Amino acid sequence: MRASRAFSAIIAASVAEAGDAVSPPQLRALVLIATWPEVNAVTIASALGLHPSSATRLCDRLVESGLVERAESPSDRRRVVLTLTDDGVALVGSVMGHRRAALVDILGRMSASDVEMLTAALTAFTDAAEEPHEGVSVAPW
Repeated sequence: MRASRAFSAIIAASVAEAGDAVSPPQLRALVLIATWPEVNAVTIASALGLHPSSATRLCDRLVESGLVERAESPSDRRRVVLTLTDDGVALVGSVMGHRRAALVDILGRMSASDVEMLTAALTAFTDAAEEPHEGVSVAPW
C-alpha cells in the first residue's frame, strides 16, 4: 500500500501540473489519445468506464478547449478519430514529464540492484495485469 500511495502522490502532483486546464478524466482521455492510434469516443468510453454519451461530451469539451481535433480515419473514411493538437501534445508532455522526473528522482535514491529487482517485478506485474481477468480493467497510463 505504501508503494500505491507513492505512485498516487506522483500522479496527483502531475495532474496538478495541468492546473485548471483539464479535469482528471479529461487528462486520462488525453493520455489515451496520445497513446493509442486511431482512438475515438467509443474507445475512450470503454477504457474509462464511461457511458458513450458522457465520453462524447468529454471529447467535445476537449475539442472546444483546443486540445483535441476530430479527423477522418486514414484507414477508414467512415470513422472519426481523435488526435491531439499542438496544445494537447504540450499539455500531455508537461504532465508526463513531471511524472518521469519524479520517478527518476526516486529511482536515483535506490541502489542499482534494487532498481533492477523493481524493474523485473513491475514487468511481471504488468504482464499479469494485461491478461484479461474478470472485473479488472487495465488502462495504458
